[in-house]
Amino acid sequence: MRKGMALLISCMLLFVLAACGGEEPQGNSGITDTGVAPEAELVIKGTDFEFDQAEYHLKKGVPVQITYENEKGNHGIMIPALGLQLDRKNNTTVVTPDKAGEFEVSCSIMCGAGHSQMISKIIIEE
Repeated sequence: MRKGMALLISCMLLFVLAACGGEEPQGNSGITDTGVAPEAELVIKGTDFEFDQAEYHLKKGVPVQITYENEKGNHGIMIPALGLQLDRKNNTTVVTPDKAGEFEVSCSIMCGAGHSQMISKIIIEE
């Protein structure tokens, strides 16, 4: 039992440390490191155990600059379908959604008792 708990705590610590790393945001030239200029912008705000919206809408094939703003507590966002993870230090990037559907947005930093309920969704429309 103790070994299992120690392993779980170690994994959580590694996850939190990995979430704290990252590069500084790019300048405001509008062109990303991939050379793509965003055509849309999405701002996702996080507070204690919730995001500012239950769902966010994007268009398939349209480059969008996604920015994460941490308003209260220590949170981040993870969107596995877009290969995206943002937090306070690495808070913006440009992505081009390539498939339509509904995808989960979750908190990427262990933030306390309500962490597992800190979920929203992104709907990518054709």
